[in-house]
Amino acid sequence: MSESSAPLPSGPDSTRIDRWLWAVRLTKTRSDAAQACRGGHVRVNGRPAKAATTVRPGDQVRVRLHGTTRLVDVSHVIVKRVGAPIAVRCYVDRTPAPPPQAGPLIRRDRGAGRPTKRDRRQLDRLRSEGPPAL
Repeated sequence: MSESSAPLPSGPDSTRIDRWLWAVRLTKTRSDAAQACRGGHVRVNGRPAKAATTVRPGDQVRVRLHGTTRLVDVSHVIVKRVGAPIAVRCYVDRTPAPPPQAGPLIRRDRGAGRPTKRDRRQLDRLRSEGPPAL
């Protein structure tokens, strides 16, 4: 029997949001999950969540971690950390795709001074070309 077809571990009807975020591997540690809650980066059903906020199957969780916002629906409640293939089955990821990158990023080294006339011409040429056609 493969791990993806293994039955989900039995769990309670509800649990704390910090514990669930850690158990389904959205955060590395439980204290990271609690800190995200304290910082206002976690919302359950559209409301700001404290670490002790309970989650049940069907709840929608929005969590902002490492500069990205994850939007997930709780499909199964677990309280112990499980392997990644099983953890992924405990939620439905509804995170929208990131917006496409806009053209080349033009950057100069810090402290390089003003651009020379040649540099300005190259920058103008890059800006006028625009993003590459797909």
